[in-house]
Amino acid sequence: MARSLSLAAYMALARRAPRNPVAFPSNRPAGELIWAHVSSLPKAAAILQLFHRIQPLRPGIQFLLTTAPDLPRPDHLKSDVIWQQVPEESVPVIDAFLSHWKPDLCLWGGGHLRPALVEMTARRDVPLFLVDADAAALEEARFRWLPDMGRGILRRFRKIMAIDAAAAQRLRRIGSNGEVVEITGALQEGRAALDCNEDTRDELAAMLAGRPVWLAAMIQREELDIVARAHRTSMRFAHRQLLILVPDDETRGPQYAKQLRDKGWNIAEWSNGEYPEETTQILLADTRGELGLWYRLAPITLMGSSLLSGHGGRDPYEPAALGSAILYGPNVSRYLPAYSRLVAARAAQIVKDADTLASAISRLSAPDQAAAMAHAAWEVSSSGAEVTDALIEMIQDELDLRGTA
Repeated sequence: MARSLSLAAYMALARRAPRNPVAFPSNRPAGELIWAHVSSLPKAAAILQLFHRIQPLRPGIQFLLTTAPDLPRPDHLKSDVIWQQVPEESVPVIDAFLSHWKPDLCLWGGGHLRPALVEMTARRDVPLFLVDADAAALEEARFRWLPDMGRGILRRFRKIMAIDAAAAQRLRRIGSNGEVVEITGALQEGRAALDCNEDTRDELAAMLAGRPVWLAAMIQREELDIVARAHRTSMRFAHRQLLILVPDDETRGPQYAKQLRDKGWNIAEWSNGEYPEETTQILLADTRGELGLWYRLAPITLMGSSLLSGHGGRDPYEPAALGSAILYGPNVSRYLPAYSRLVAARAAQIVKDADTLASAISRLSAPDQAAAMAHAAWEVSSSGAEVTDALIEMIQDELDLRGTA
């Protein structure tokens, strides 16, 4: 690679940059370690989903996620993902970071390149891949005034995945090797469809044929009254309507059952082996690991833990992946980017209380209304799947190659 005088000058400054104490959240785990860096929380969510997809394919693999200094700790981090903020642009700090983690591969999400970190990572022969590159994240003043530095940094990446033609054009203008740039589309957060017992699904579908069905999933006990009042109101227009109700904590099923029976509801308790009869108004689905079944049976899903404050909502991509129209309350702070994306696609609708919930259920009881929202939800959930699959294949090939080296 041709020497970049601007990059050399930048690295000289980085060697003299102030060095703050370096702290690491844990020791480097054994086995392969993928390091991903992102500059926004939506990109963090997409990368975390990618990690989830890779893990079953490579048992024992470990993940390190770094984020920009101004970002908080991402939500939904699992115990097998290590998180820390990206190291500062100081050669001693970066050296300590790379010596500690010894990554086998680096995914750089978006843009907002940090020249010293990229350069030192490449010098250690760590494969670098720029993914989800967008034009806005590449519009940095230093690349306009020092174009040879941008060229030098971009050529450290073995593969560059641009989200669109504008990003690809910007990358080539800065000076990337056009042969490694590919327009792939955006890496999006999504979910694989949850499994279910198909025999049970077929049996219940035949049993419920002709009945309007809706699902209230991950419901907190303090939300139960709102859901029940909405169900009673909507039943005035569809008296055979069935509500499938999934508690957020299935162990509290008996408490939910008592509260509902005290209000006069005719319920069936799934955990007791009870199936819904013609007169059953609510099926209390108080078992763990069967949401895939309920999402398949219900064309409308209210994602609970969102009607009242204090819980932050639940993941809307689960019903979206199975083509369910999505309703949700105003308190979804933990999943706000996901809900915003679904709303923009007209795949989800906010409700605020029992009245607005009942109104939404009644409107979506029209098959064409629910089908339109459900299809939009499925498209959002599945968009970006090809990008994810291509990236997983690339990662697999690179790690296999390193393993045989």
